[in-house]
Amino acid sequence: MLTDLLDRKRAWSEHHHAEEPQYFTCLAALQAPEFFWIGCSDSRVPANVVAGLDPGEVFVHRNVATIVHSLDMNVLSALEFAEARRDRLAELNVIERVRRVCETPILQRAWRQGADLRADDLIHGLKDGRLRDLDCSIGPGHFQTDDSPTRDFRQETAQ
Repeated sequence: MLTDLLDRKRAWSEHHHAEEPQYFTCLAALQAPEFFWIGCSDSRVPANVVAGLDPGEVFVHRNVATIVHSLDMNVLSALEFAEARRDRLAELNVIERVRRVCETPILQRAWRQGADLRADDLIHGLKDGRLRDLDCSIGPGHFQTDDSPTRDFRQETAQ
């Protein structure tokens, strides 16, 4: 069974290479999808084919019944990865993460106790390999109001 699969794959690869010698070179460089497709696990429905796109032009997440649930780590991971492919969206994602880290009870407590901690906002550039500062670092004094939804709940329940 495995031998048959490997033979079919070899024949498919040789056919594509004969038809278009640069096919695999282009395919390797193409992973920059503009579309995120959440589709059924049905193997008869290849997303790029039904959408008229080449492989690498659509990022695909498949599951049974095409269900999206806000606590499904598989779909959330796929969505985050697809989102991160876009430079500006990746920057916004980093900025949001910095804010969320600063809202945690752990940092809030540390800041109340006088810790000199900062959450910094660096992003790795895929095109140049450099780290860039997005200039939205947060330190002591932010998000520390009594009505903050992220205050230390252990103190609240102790009262």
